[in-house]
Amino acid sequence: MKTRLIIAAALAGWSGHASAQDFNGPSVGVQAGWNRTDVRLPAGGKELPGVDQSKDAFVGGAFLAYDYEVAPRIVLGAQAEFNIAASDDFGVAGSAGALRIDPRYAFDLTARAGYLVTPKTLIYVRGGYSNTRVRTTISTNSTRISSSDNRDGWMVGGGAERMITDHVSARLEYRYADLGEGSNKFDRHQVLVGGAYRF
Repeated sequence: MKTRLIIAAALAGWSGHASAQDFNGPSVGVQAGWNRTDVRLPAGGKELPGVDQSKDAFVGGAFLAYDYEVAPRIVLGAQAEFNIAASDDFGVAGSAGALRIDPRYAFDLTARAGYLVTPKTLIYVRGGYSNTRVRTTISTNSTRISSSDNRDGWMVGGGAERMITDHVSARLEYRYADLGEGSNKFDRHQVLVGGAYRF
């Protein structure tokens, strides 16, 4: 009888801890890691060449999030984030001019769904809206024209998050964003390590 009471108390404690405040409520955090941009754009007439390049860069940013455990071990959440990559501009040169592409910053608004494999470890998938601000510069022998545009698209990914203390968690995440339109290819791959403070 005593053994059964101990086991029942332990299970109740585990269940209560799994649905406690670890992955419930608002959080704020930072993240950083690897960013790869793949771009394929058609040639701009006879004078300007097309672009078919990839560029690796370091990326860092910050996020605001909110999570809620809707059922035992099932967590749903939403996140807004802002990221900037360093030295991620690239381009090509032709006989009569050059084309330069410079992604300035990115903003993502996503939802996630996760499963608590332990009371303190969440595995999850993520998806939603992605936006990148891109500056394009065209240079010829006589002129130089720059313009900035927003590229809208979608993003999917997944990862794992682990509670380190009562209020601090760490995460590892991969995500893919498609920001191309029509025949244009503008893809982004990221592997990010992050930390969050949970209120």
